[in-house]
Amino acid sequence: MSLTAHLAAMVKKLKNVKVPVFDAQAFLDSAGMARRVVEYRRSQEVYSQGHPANSVMYVQKGSVKLSVVNEVGKEAVVAILGPGDFLGEGALAGQSVRMGAATAITPTTLLVIEKDEMIRVLHAEHAFSDRFVSYMLSRNIRIEEDLIDQLFNSSEKRLARTLLLLARYGTQNEPRKMITKISQETLAEMIGTTRPRVNFFMNKFKIVGFISYKGDLHVDSSLLSVVLHE
Repeated sequence: MSLTAHLAAMVKKLKNVKVPVFDAQAFLDSAGMARRVVEYRRSQEVYSQGHPANSVMYVQKGSVKLSVVNEVGKEAVVAILGPGDFLGEGALAGQSVRMGAATAITPTTLLVIEKDEMIRVLHAEHAFSDRFVSYMLSRNIRIEEDLIDQLFNSSEKRLARTLLLLARYGTQNEPRKMITKISQETLAEMIGTTRPRVNFFMNKFKIVGFISYKGDLHVDSSLLSVVLHE
């Protein structure tokens, strides 16, 4: 199977996946879970690599960057999370410390749930547990696809795919199409290239109408043609 056919099959698969609607906010509001609301400024650290893993967080609004730093201090961006996403879930799998860092990239509001409380509710509320597992499985699929993307696609295709994912194309919910301000440095870290290369491709995408800037970044669905192009 050609790379184009493989990518087309992946996109079709993503659109056809029927994941239960996971209205975590409604559940958290109704279940009486012990949690606290914490607000973060732009660029403020949520937690750092090596800190105790003692809670799970739910993004209520804003955006969070997940990153890891190697022994020589080089940072790699793992993911950008938005409203409806969880982070810090490694605490539930026995991680005693954070394996990476989390930083707010826009003003962000998080619901912080202590690990023991989250475990209690997962055992007691089976519907919530089922939907949380479905959510985490879909996250794992996304991570695997990101790895394939890094291994086999050009930096231009990786950037196009990243912008489409940040705009939530291919999800069951109504796509946002607008991306809250994100730096070209962060995009470069996410796709494994340099800022000048990102700047070059962003200008190219803008010229042909794939993206536009109207305060926030608007992503047109036609950008998908870059991902599917051989």
